[in-house]
Amino acid sequence: MTCKNCNSEVNLNYCPQCGSPAKLHRIDGHYILHEIEHLLHFERGFLYTIKELFLRPGQSIKHFIDDDRNRLVKPIVFVIVCALINTFVTKIFDIEVGFIHIDTKLTAMGAIFNWLENHYGYANLFYGIFMAGYAKFLFKKYKYNFFEILVLMCYVLGMQMLIITLFLAIAFATKIELMPFALILMMIYNVWSISQFFDKTKVMNYLKALISHLAGFITANVLLGLVGIIIEEIKRH
Repeated sequence: MTCKNCNSEVNLNYCPQCGSPAKLHRIDGHYILHEIEHLLHFERGFLYTIKELFLRPGQSIKHFIDDDRNRLVKPIVFVIVCALINTFVTKIFDIEVGFIHIDTKLTAMGAIFNWLENHYGYANLFYGIFMAGYAKFLFKKYKYNFFEILVLMCYVLGMQMLIITLFLAIAFATKIELMPFALILMMIYNVWSISQFFDKTKVMNYLKALISHLAGFITANVLLGLVGIIIEEIKRH
Protein backbone atom coordinates (compact mmCIF):
# COMPACT_ATOMS: atom_id res chain seq x y z
CA MET A 1 0.00 0.00 0.00
CA THR A 2 0.94 3.64 -0.41
CA CYS A 3 0.51 6.18 2.38
CA LYS A 4 -2.16 8.71 1.43
CA ASN A 5 -0.39 11.37 3.46
CA CYS A 6 3.22 11.19 2.21
CA ASN A 7 3.07 8.58 -0.59
CA SER A 8 5.60 6.29 1.13
CA GLU A 9 5.30 2.52 0.84
CA VAL A 10 3.43 1.00 3.79
CA ASN A 11 3.74 -2.67 4.81
CA LEU A 12 2.43 -2.40 8.38
CA ASN A 13 -0.54 -0.77 10.10
CA TYR A 14 1.17 2.63 10.20
CA CYS A 15 3.37 4.54 7.78
CA PRO A 16 7.07 4.28 8.78
CA GLN A 17 7.73 7.84 7.56
CA CYS A 18 4.88 9.99 8.93
CA GLY A 19 3.07 7.62 11.30
CA SER A 20 -0.30 7.90 9.57
CA PRO A 21 -2.54 4.80 9.80
CA ALA A 22 -2.52 2.63 6.70
CA LYS A 23 -6.30 2.42 6.74
CA LEU A 24 -8.70 4.90 8.30
CA HIS A 25 -11.71 3.53 10.14
CA ARG A 26 -15.12 4.74 9.06
CA ILE A 27 -16.76 7.51 11.06
CA ASP A 28 -19.61 5.80 12.91
CA GLY A 29 -21.11 5.68 16.38
CA HIS A 30 -18.14 3.77 17.76
CA TYR A 31 -15.74 6.35 16.32
CA ILE A 32 -17.67 9.26 17.91
CA LEU A 33 -17.80 7.54 21.31
CA HIS A 34 -14.07 6.81 21.09
CA GLU A 35 -13.28 10.47 20.33
CA ILE A 36 -15.43 11.65 23.26
CA GLU A 37 -13.78 9.12 25.55
CA HIS A 38 -10.35 10.25 24.31
CA LEU A 39 -11.19 13.89 25.06
CA LEU A 40 -12.51 13.15 28.57
CA HIS A 41 -9.95 10.48 29.45
CA PHE A 42 -8.59 11.02 32.96
CA GLU A 43 -5.09 9.83 32.04
CA ARG A 44 -4.41 12.14 29.09
CA GLY A 45 -7.64 13.96 28.22
CA PHE A 46 -9.54 17.07 29.29
CA LEU A 47 -10.08 15.96 32.91
CA TYR A 48 -6.42 14.99 33.25
CA THR A 49 -5.41 18.39 31.86
CA ILE A 50 -7.60 20.18 34.41
CA LYS A 51 -6.13 18.11 37.23
CA GLU A 52 -2.55 18.83 36.16
CA LEU A 53 -3.19 22.54 35.63
CA PHE A 54 -4.87 22.73 39.03
CA LEU A 55 -2.11 20.93 40.96
CA ARG A 56 1.07 21.88 39.08
CA PRO A 57 0.30 24.32 36.25
CA GLY A 58 3.76 25.71 35.59
CA GLN A 59 5.53 22.34 35.58
CA SER A 60 2.81 20.67 33.50
CA ILE A 61 2.87 23.35 30.79
CA LYS A 62 6.67 23.41 30.73
CA HIS A 63 6.70 19.61 30.38
CA PHE A 64 4.21 19.90 27.51
CA ILE A 65 6.41 22.42 25.67
CA ASP A 66 9.78 20.81 26.37
CA ASP A 67 9.15 17.07 26.57
CA ASP A 68 5.73 15.56 25.88
CA ARG A 69 2.99 17.02 23.65
CA ASN A 70 0.58 14.11 24.12
CA ARG A 71 -0.58 14.00 27.73
CA LEU A 72 -2.29 17.41 27.88
CA VAL A 73 -5.12 18.49 25.62
CA LYS A 74 -3.71 20.81 22.95
CA PRO A 75 -3.77 24.46 24.16
CA ILE A 76 -6.13 25.88 21.52
CA VAL A 77 -8.54 22.96 21.93
CA PHE A 78 -8.39 23.38 25.71
CA VAL A 79 -9.15 27.10 25.69
CA ILE A 80 -11.96 26.64 23.14
CA VAL A 81 -13.60 23.88 25.20
CA CYS A 82 -13.29 26.04 28.34
CA ALA A 83 -14.87 28.93 26.41
CA LEU A 84 -17.72 26.67 25.31
CA ILE A 85 -18.30 25.54 28.90
CA ASN A 86 -18.29 29.16 30.08
CA THR A 87 -20.70 30.21 27.32
CA PHE A 88 -23.00 27.25 27.96
CA VAL A 89 -23.26 27.94 31.71
CA THR A 90 -23.73 31.70 31.35
CA LYS A 91 -26.32 31.33 28.58
CA ILE A 92 -28.28 28.43 30.04
CA PHE A 93 -28.66 30.21 33.39
CA ASP A 94 -28.78 33.71 31.86
CA ILE A 95 -25.82 34.91 33.93
CA GLU A 96 -23.92 38.11 33.19
CA VAL A 97 -20.19 38.14 33.85
CA GLY A 98 -20.09 41.91 34.16
CA PHE A 99 -16.33 42.56 34.19
CA ILE A 100 -16.43 45.33 31.61
CA HIS A 101 -19.65 47.23 31.18
CA ILE A 102 -20.38 50.29 29.07
CA ASP A 103 -23.81 51.74 29.79
CA THR A 104 -24.71 52.72 26.26
CA LYS A 105 -24.91 50.24 23.41
CA LEU A 106 -25.47 52.99 20.87
CA THR A 107 -21.79 53.80 20.37
CA ALA A 108 -19.18 51.66 18.65
CA MET A 109 -17.18 51.44 21.88
CA GLY A 110 -20.28 50.33 23.78
CA ALA A 111 -21.00 47.66 21.17
CA ILE A 112 -17.43 46.34 21.35
CA PHE A 113 -17.30 46.07 25.12
CA ASN A 114 -20.80 44.67 25.41
CA TRP A 115 -19.78 41.97 22.93
CA LEU A 116 -16.77 41.19 25.13
CA GLU A 117 -19.02 41.00 28.18
CA ASN A 118 -21.34 38.57 26.42
CA HIS A 119 -18.53 36.49 24.89
CA TYR A 120 -16.08 36.52 27.78
CA GLY A 121 -14.62 33.13 26.95
CA TYR A 122 -13.62 34.03 23.40
CA ALA A 123 -12.45 37.50 24.43
CA ASN A 124 -9.81 35.80 26.57
CA LEU A 125 -8.08 34.58 23.44
CA PHE A 126 -7.65 38.20 22.39
CA TYR A 127 -6.38 39.26 25.81
CA GLY A 128 -3.95 36.32 25.88
CA ILE A 129 -2.03 37.66 22.88
CA PHE A 130 -1.22 40.91 24.71
CA MET A 131 -0.44 39.11 27.98
CA ALA A 132 1.95 36.82 26.14
CA GLY A 133 3.65 39.83 24.56
CA TYR A 134 4.29 41.47 27.92
CA ALA A 135 5.42 38.17 29.45
CA LYS A 136 7.87 37.66 26.58
CA PHE A 137 9.35 41.11 27.26
CA LEU A 138 9.47 40.75 31.06
CA PHE A 139 10.81 37.18 30.99
CA LYS A 140 13.08 37.72 27.98
CA LYS A 141 16.11 36.09 29.63
CA TYR A 142 14.33 32.73 29.50
CA LYS A 143 14.51 30.52 26.39
CA TYR A 144 10.82 30.56 25.48
CA ASN A 145 9.59 32.39 22.39
CA PHE A 146 6.33 34.30 21.99
CA PHE A 147 4.31 31.34 20.71
CA GLU A 148 5.45 29.06 23.53
CA ILE A 149 4.43 31.73 26.04
CA LEU A 150 1.11 32.05 24.19
CA VAL A 151 0.61 28.33 24.84
CA LEU A 152 1.18 29.07 28.53
CA MET A 153 -1.43 31.83 28.40
CA CYS A 154 -3.97 29.59 26.65
CA TYR A 155 -3.79 27.05 29.46
CA VAL A 156 -3.83 29.70 32.21
CA LEU A 157 -6.75 31.62 30.66
CA GLY A 158 -8.62 28.36 30.06
CA MET A 159 -8.39 27.54 33.75
CA GLN A 160 -9.36 31.13 34.53
CA MET A 161 -12.57 30.63 32.55
CA LEU A 162 -13.33 27.44 34.48
CA ILE A 163 -12.77 29.22 37.80
CA ILE A 164 -15.11 32.04 36.79
CA THR A 165 -17.68 29.57 35.47
CA LEU A 166 -17.64 27.60 38.72
CA PHE A 167 -18.12 30.71 40.85
CA LEU A 168 -20.87 32.01 38.57
CA ALA A 169 -22.75 28.73 38.88
CA ILE A 170 -22.36 28.70 42.69
CA ALA A 171 -23.44 32.34 42.92
CA PHE A 172 -26.48 31.61 40.77
CA ALA A 173 -27.46 28.64 42.94
CA THR A 174 -26.86 30.32 46.31
CA LYS A 175 -27.77 33.92 45.37
CA ILE A 176 -24.54 35.02 47.09
CA GLU A 177 -22.25 37.58 45.44
CA LEU A 178 -19.01 35.66 44.90
CA MET A 179 -17.42 37.50 41.99
CA PRO A 180 -14.91 39.48 44.13
CA PHE A 181 -13.61 36.18 45.54
CA ALA A 182 -13.52 34.68 42.05
CA LEU A 183 -11.46 37.60 40.75
CA ILE A 184 -9.00 37.33 43.64
CA LEU A 185 -8.64 33.57 43.21
CA MET A 186 -8.28 33.97 39.45
CA MET A 187 -5.50 36.54 39.86
CA ILE A 188 -3.68 34.38 42.41
CA TYR A 189 -3.88 31.38 40.10
CA ASN A 190 -2.62 33.35 37.11
CA VAL A 191 0.36 34.82 38.96
CA TRP A 192 1.20 31.47 40.56
CA SER A 193 1.01 29.57 37.26
CA ILE A 194 3.09 32.03 35.23
CA SER A 195 5.79 32.46 37.87
CA GLN A 196 5.91 28.70 38.42
CA PHE A 197 6.41 28.18 34.69
CA PHE A 198 9.51 30.38 34.59
CA ASP A 199 11.04 30.06 38.07
CA LYS A 200 8.91 29.98 41.21
CA THR A 201 11.94 30.50 43.48
CA LYS A 202 12.45 34.10 42.33
CA VAL A 203 10.19 36.62 44.07
CA MET A 204 10.53 39.12 41.20
CA ASN A 205 8.89 36.61 38.85
CA TYR A 206 5.62 36.88 40.79
CA LEU A 207 5.60 40.64 40.27
CA LYS A 208 6.44 40.21 36.57
CA ALA A 209 3.63 37.70 36.20
CA LEU A 210 1.16 40.12 37.78
CA ILE A 211 2.36 43.00 35.59
CA SER A 212 2.18 40.97 32.38
CA HIS A 213 -1.38 39.91 33.17
CA LEU A 214 -2.67 43.35 34.15
CA ALA A 215 -0.75 45.23 31.46
CA GLY A 216 -1.98 42.86 28.76
CA PHE A 217 -5.57 43.22 29.93
CA ILE A 218 -5.37 47.03 30.13
CA THR A 219 -3.55 47.42 26.80
CA ALA A 220 -6.11 45.25 24.99
CA ASN A 221 -8.99 47.28 26.44
CA VAL A 222 -7.34 50.61 25.60
CA LEU A 223 -6.77 49.43 22.04
CA LEU A 224 -10.39 48.32 21.69
CA GLY A 225 -11.54 51.64 23.13
CA LEU A 226 -9.45 53.52 20.55
CA VAL A 227 -10.93 51.38 17.78
CA GLY A 228 -14.39 52.33 19.01
CA ILE A 229 -13.49 56.03 19.05
CA ILE A 230 -12.02 55.84 15.53
CA ILE A 231 -15.16 54.13 14.23
CA GLU A 232 -17.33 56.86 15.78
CA GLU A 233 -15.18 59.57 14.20
CA ILE A 234 -15.43 57.90 10.80
CA LYS A 235 -19.22 57.65 11.14
CA ARG A 236 -19.46 61.36 11.97
CA HIS A 237 -17.58 62.33 8.85
